Amino acid sequence: MKNKLFRWSILIIVLLIILLAVSILSLCIGSTGISFDKIVPLVLGDRSSIEHSIVFDIRLPRIILGFAVGSALSVAGVILQGLFRNPLVEPYTLGISGGAALGICLNIVLGIYKIMGVLSLPFVGFTGALIVILFVYFLSIKKGIMKIQELLLTGVMISFITSSLIMLIMAVSRVENLQEIIFWIMGSLEEPNWVLIKAVLLISIIGVIIACFFAIDLNALALGEESAAHLGVNVEKTKKILFVLASLLTGFSVSVTGIIGFVGLVIPHFVRMFVGGDHRILIIASAIVGGTFLILCDTLARTIISPLELPVGVITGIIGGIIFIYFLSKKRMLLGNKN
Repeated sequence: MKNKLFRWSILIIVLLIILLAVSILSLCIGSTGISFDKIVPLVLGDRSSIEHSIVFDIRLPRIILGFAVGSALSVAGVILQGLFRNPLVEPYTLGISGGAALGICLNIVLGIYKIMGVLSLPFVGFTGALIVILFVYFLSIKKGIMKIQELLLTGVMISFITSSLIMLIMAVSRVENLQEIIFWIMGSLEEPNWVLIKAVLLISIIGVIIACFFAIDLNALALGEESAAHLGVNVEKTKKILFVLASLLTGFSVSVTGIIGFVGLVIPHFVRMFVGGDHRILIIASAIVGGTFLILCDTLARTIISPLELPVGVITGIIGGIIFIYFLSKKRMLLGNKN
């Protein structure tokens, strides 16, 4: 056990160093390059300079938000894959993102944000996600027992329904509204409001901590619900708490940044290949790797065709898909060689 804890500690330290390196890289590169040796003087020096504004008003908020959302989506993916014992389940499978997107679309089309301000967008988005969470939750409860398969099927159907409604709204929307909807759906970390950024970061950290407390229960659930019950796990209570936790992490993230795909699906798989299926390390490692991955993807999104910026959801989808296919093929080759 001591050797395992030592290996896990070394792994976490290495991942944190990589996270720090990627964050510093993201601070330095962009349409306006800023060398690393200028970062510290900018912290201590003149705060009215253009470079200070670029680093601390534009790039740093994106890095913090990227880490928070990447961690939240990755941990939500770990929880749901463990809960459903299905490697294809991700945070968006249950229709939560669809509920948030539908709320945002209605907000834009009805012009609510023009009256209530830009902050109404994440508020309405989270409200839409919350309605879907409650709807899926209560439809899946039968006599106090949460039916996992019904939960999954209900979520998938709601996802299809919300997607169809969103396409209907887009079909009848004006051009300016259509552009805003498309931009939001493709995802972006361009959020200047520090209150929202701090809120997402706080919720992400709390969510990861709570998930760590259920790591052993998730390990037991991997053996099946009956086996978990024999091991002393309160299966129904655990399922409900984990579902709500994963849903809230997803809903809050989506409501602020839009739909950023593949993070919650690819990162748990990728990390599981290297650290195994023990949720005691899988949750923490996935949170760090997910945050690092999203920061890196956002850096690429704003620099590949600089000064133009690509939606970060496009980059996560392309890179995440390529990484997933590569490592999946490598894994199959290794298994084939063993056989």
